[in-house]
Amino acid sequence: MKYSIVYDKPQRIRFRCGAYAFDKAYEGCIYNFLIEKNYVKKVEVNSENGGILVMYDKGYRQNVIDVIASIERSSLVKVEAKKTVSVQDIDNNFKHNLISCVAKRLLQKWLLPAPIRMVVTIYTSIKYIKKALKALWNCKLNVDVLDGASIATCLLQRNFKTAGTIMFLLTVSGMLEDYTHARTKAVLTDSLAIKADKVWLVTDDNSEVLIPMSDLTEGDNIRVQTGNVIPVDGVVVSGEATVNESSMTGEPLPVAKREGITVFAGTVVEEGNIVVNVKALSSNTKISKIIDLIDNSENLKAGVQSRAETLADRIVPFSFLGFLATLVLTRNITKAVSLLMVDYSCAIKLSTPIAVISAIKEAADHDITVKGGKYLEAYAHADTIVFDKTGTLTNAEPKLEKVISFSDYSEEEILKIAACLEEHFPHSVANAVVNAANERGLSHIEEHSDVQYIVAHGIATTLHGKKAVIGSKHFVVEDEQISVTEEQQKTIDEKSGACSVLYLAIGGVLVGALCISDPPREEAVRAIQMLRNQGIKRVVMLTGDSQKAAQMTAEMLGITEYKCQVLPEDKHKYVEELKKSGKGVIMVGDGINDTPALAAANVSVAMRDASDIARETADITIKSSDLTELARIRTISQTLMDRINRNYRFIVGFNSALMASGFLGLISPSMSALLHNSSTMLICAKSMTPLTEKKHKRRKPKENN
Repeated sequence: MKYSIVYDKPQRIRFRCGAYAFDKAYEGCIYNFLIEKNYVKKVEVNSENGGILVMYDKGYRQNVIDVIASIERSSLVKVEAKKTVSVQDIDNNFKHNLISCVAKRLLQKWLLPAPIRMVVTIYTSIKYIKKALKALWNCKLNVDVLDGASIATCLLQRNFKTAGTIMFLLTVSGMLEDYTHARTKAVLTDSLAIKADKVWLVTDDNSEVLIPMSDLTEGDNIRVQTGNVIPVDGVVVSGEATVNESSMTGEPLPVAKREGITVFAGTVVEEGNIVVNVKALSSNTKISKIIDLIDNSENLKAGVQSRAETLADRIVPFSFLGFLATLVLTRNITKAVSLLMVDYSCAIKLSTPIAVISAIKEAADHDITVKGGKYLEAYAHADTIVFDKTGTLTNAEPKLEKVISFSDYSEEEILKIAACLEEHFPHSVANAVVNAANERGLSHIEEHSDVQYIVAHGIATTLHGKKAVIGSKHFVVEDEQISVTEEQQKTIDEKSGACSVLYLAIGGVLVGALCISDPPREEAVRAIQMLRNQGIKRVVMLTGDSQKAAQMTAEMLGITEYKCQVLPEDKHKYVEELKKSGKGVIMVGDGINDTPALAAANVSVAMRDASDIARETADITIKSSDLTELARIRTISQTLMDRINRNYRFIVGFNSALMASGFLGLISPSMSALLHNSSTMLICAKSMTPLTEKKHKRRKPKENN
């Protein structure tokens, strides 16, 4: 497509293709074509002047230009644009709807004659009365019945003003809840969406090249290893793997995938190695799943929220009993209607979910993703926290300190081989090895066969016809039966100090060891102390490292309880034992080997540098690497529980006072309805206010040219 660039600023560019470049019917096709690109953030298409505005990620200007140039008018089809609703759109719509609702109410009151207002009120009441009758037809006595009965009673008394007031307040309350829910969904959709930056492309000669996700096209073949998220929809063309599809199907057990079977974006390879032929570059698959998750999954509701909704409906019959008792005792329909105007359930049922979903939204504002309200509740009530050591409590960027050779292989050759193996399974320790090789200018061209991750701290492959393994001492010595002499171990102990050690064996012989320094994060001590101050009674560290390395790290962090040389199944077993003893357990981990323990805990947390499968398994994900964010979640969750309990006390106290006032004839039905609905709106509005201080964004330091 021919174009001219009429506006070009960083990460924002506007093209002008001419007034007759494309018809309005093709706007959606162009929009969809652009928005599906991984680096495109926002698109506006206008057929009247042939204008196309694209907002994109830094560094992709030429990609955007190339995409526009590749569009051919003959290939355009008539489709609707995929709708993406921004938070700003939701805010604007709410303001517009609220102003319209209030203005409509005032104009009807000021301009319409009384007979017409009466007709409008009766017409508006039909939907509330229909909902009440539908609930009764289904043998339910809930809030809808109470609302419908209140409005119908007012109409029968010809008290149209009170009926109109009730309906107006119910409308505004509903708008507040819908607004909070929609806004939170928009924030969570963006924060939970997983977008792979790079993928391993399998070329025609069966080699692998790491390319940006944006360069991937339909028909390409990509390799997906153990622990990685499948970034596209496609079909397996070679290899076998077990894939966790719980994000799509809700099934907890992994599914076997082999040649010819379809796989979906957003699912995770738990074990195995597959080559996938790309059928659909769909970033929307994950987003759609998340929206469904938030909207439909009862399992994600906080227990307090579910109990509130159940309690709300159970209270309704008592409101009717109060109405009947007052009518019998006083013979005064006005007093009885005053009681019918008040109920506990409305405020309870509205304020609790609004408080929960607002807390999830606030966490998202702090770059913390919470997959459901029940996890905030579990986090607030937990009394024990279990940390994985490497990459969680320790520095996010470990450094390779030493390479020890026990063979004819030089230190550089050992590092090159180790980097070649480790790069397939990104983890903090693996990254340290790969980064060290890059810093030393070592080109580690793959000379091995398929790499297999063994779920017990190690990697295995075949190198030049010999089996090569790298991993912890437990894996290499005990599992793989590689012998380490006393002299070799003594050398490792002397040179490693408090470092973690990776053992490398080729052909059944130990050829070298790599010493990785892994100091604790700067904020770790402070974060642990903050959690203790917030009621966490027990802090535990689990690690696969040696006793010496684990002890030194624990002493630096002030942790008195730790377990070393543990396997993934040991971590899982330990968490299960804590739960059986009555502890509420938070598990914080980052690696593939942490996922069994993450799944077992009452609530689990993954940090920014966690593996794909750890983030998928975790109930809460922190986009920062700052451990003090764990204390922020604790503050949000505990403050949320306090707010809900305060709401309960206020709702019971205030509405009880209203019912007593109505029974004594101190307030009219109209005033009773006004005070009740106003208090409900106020408590819902209060439930939307921040639970913690607003996060201040740090300025990024300027890069030196």
